[in-house]
Amino acid sequence: MQQIILSEKQPIKLWLDDIEAEALAQACNLANHPYTFQHVALMPDAHTGYGMPIGGVLACDGAIIPNAVGVDIGCGVCAVQSSLTHLDQKELKKILGFIRKFVPLGFQHHEKQQDSKWMPECPRMQHSVVHQHFKAAGKQIGTLGGGNHFIEIQQGDDGHIWLMIHSGSRNIGLKVAEHYNSLAVTLNEQWQSEVPKKWQLAYVPTETQEAQDYLAEMNWCVDFALANRRLMMERVQEAIEEILGSVSFLQFINIAHNYAALEEHFGKEVWVHRKGATRAFTGEYGLIPGSQGSRSFVVRGKGNPESYCSCSHGAGRKMGRKQAQRDLDFQVEVQRLDALGVVHGLRSSKDLDEAAGAYKDIETVMENQRDLVDTVVSLLPLAVIKG
Repeated sequence: MQQIILSEKQPIKLWLDDIEAEALAQACNLANHPYTFQHVALMPDAHTGYGMPIGGVLACDGAIIPNAVGVDIGCGVCAVQSSLTHLDQKELKKILGFIRKFVPLGFQHHEKQQDSKWMPECPRMQHSVVHQHFKAAGKQIGTLGGGNHFIEIQQGDDGHIWLMIHSGSRNIGLKVAEHYNSLAVTLNEQWQSEVPKKWQLAYVPTETQEAQDYLAEMNWCVDFALANRRLMMERVQEAIEEILGSVSFLQFINIAHNYAALEEHFGKEVWVHRKGATRAFTGEYGLIPGSQGSRSFVVRGKGNPESYCSCSHGAGRKMGRKQAQRDLDFQVEVQRLDALGVVHGLRSSKDLDEAAGAYKDIETVMENQRDLVDTVVSLLPLAVIKG
């Protein structure tokens, strides 16, 4: 832990010393929220989000805050270790070409419904947002999305080639998030809540039907996001075998970093909201991706109670998307990746929002959370597809 702020109703514990002013203001709002339990924790990758900093962990006693989960419910990372020990650039480029044929990127989706076996069972409840968008989701499963979502082929320091995918619940998760945050805002206005609307932290008490409905649909989105990553991983594995023949794929690691869960901390059951934060219970495996120009990590949690048994979900942004496009030097960013031998997708200044220079130094992030996780495998990027 780097510092503790004691000026608010509840303490704010930070695993970084370079917090943005806006993100810190959001953390102060969290610390003053009437349902906040014990303290607020900010991971070393924390930066400004909607209502709550991304890279934040919030425990609530008796309430759920949809904006403390975020719009990409269930977003997370999965990784698989392969039996391969080496891939050259020619092979990598062939594999990427095959992946692009079968995994839609950005706003694209499949033209046909995917096999129903991949879809979690639709919640049995009235006025379900999931039910309304379930059919459309059948074409979105197995798709990457945009932003910072990626498919990456990596070289591990364990001698193996690894596959890593970062994606979430696509449009259906967004619809669920927007519906329940809007509902919470309306209810808070009716109740004349003490939480200012401008904080963007409208809540629903856990005993209400609205909270139970949100949790049911949120958990469905978490399951859908996992199924989405699993289907893409299967397609990536098929691409590799199409190019190279039979390959063994070993342990599958999955971790979500946008969700709320009932957990026991400091002797009480509370609702832990992780927004861009990874669970790191004692001995639990996790994944912390860097940028496409830096290392990623397979980690093992230490179960630190001060972080609510959590760690960072990545490197974290150090500049916004528009700022990156405006301020970063395209040639410098391309040369950085070329020097590392990474097969990448930087084609124009429009892609600079996901350039390595837009992200914090992952080595500093990892150093700041030595009390949260141990590194198991270090992974260098070989080839990257961005949404």
